[in-house]
Amino acid sequence: MFQSLHWRSNPAAPESAGPETASPTHSAPSTPSVPDDGVPPDFGTPAHRPLRDGERGRPAIGIALGGGAARGFAHIGVLKVLRQAGIHPSVVAGTSIGAVVGGIAAAGKLDELEDWAISLTKRNVLGLLDFALGGAGLIGGRRLVELMRRNVGEVSIEDLPVVFAAIATELGTGHEIWLTRGDFVEAIRASYALPGIFTPVKVGGRWLMDGALVNPVPVSAARAMGARMVIAVNLNADVFGHGTVIQDHGGVVERVAEVALGAKKEGIAAMLSPERLKRQFFAGHGHPASDGPRGLSTVMIDAFNITQDRIARSRLAGDPPDIMVSPKLGKIGLFEFPRAREAIAAGAEAAERALPDIQEAMVALGA
Repeated sequence: MFQSLHWRSNPAAPESAGPETASPTHSAPSTPSVPDDGVPPDFGTPAHRPLRDGERGRPAIGIALGGGAARGFAHIGVLKVLRQAGIHPSVVAGTSIGAVVGGIAAAGKLDELEDWAISLTKRNVLGLLDFALGGAGLIGGRRLVELMRRNVGEVSIEDLPVVFAAIATELGTGHEIWLTRGDFVEAIRASYALPGIFTPVKVGGRWLMDGALVNPVPVSAARAMGARMVIAVNLNADVFGHGTVIQDHGGVVERVAEVALGAKKEGIAAMLSPERLKRQFFAGHGHPASDGPRGLSTVMIDAFNITQDRIARSRLAGDPPDIMVSPKLGKIGLFEFPRAREAIAAGAEAAERALPDIQEAMVALGA
């Protein structure tokens, strides 16, 4: 089952040094050389050092890709539309699934990732999840890491053809960590290590977890790394709306007590079996308006994403992007990975709507 999930690959990457971390206030990518032809690097163009448009006398274009679990496949659609329009960001900052898609695209594997995503079914998604009891998370993540290494290779972030950062959060201190050097796969893994779901990842002596806890849509990172114009992709704009306050609501205590009593009767041993966890992990992941108790992962991720949404609003208000792309993804559940085709289409549609504004901003900046 797992073997069938390989996306096409022909890795020929150099040996990677041990991963390193860099804090937002101290990260500074090295100054790269400029090629003789002056052609901006495409996501699929081989290169050994990062290159910024600004070093050729033109403003660098950056893209900030936000988190959102299965909805993150919308990033593929966004990047494809930009590529078709001849827009090649030279600075990529990604959080969680944004780091996964943005990083793999930067490694020149965007089309292969799309083919793999579209081929996903519920059965082989479950085959990628190595459930573990007694650890710091429900999923170890080893199988996902092996999949990425087989198809991307042992790549260092410094070897990517663009300036790249995967955003993570340090466990314990809450520091925002920008992974801009070292092992590419480990950086991505740290960025999507959702608390309680995936085990934290130790990188450069720090235990790291999902970057969406501190910077859900990393516009600030893209700007700090040299982007003069930043395009941001927010996956949750259509999910939570503007939020509101519902006063004096009640009548749920009886239902909560009933669900809790039913879970207790099932027995602790049965509830913690690996097969049971797999079923419960994805149970009830439909539309939020559906009645009845929802899956363990869905409850946890919903709570996480509500927090992420509120943090994103605050940070984007303080440091807004030049262009915001907001795919309509409200009907796609957080763990509905088999609906990749719909998510990609939604991302492409949103990018096409934003394309005139992007091109107008590029003209204004002389990009």
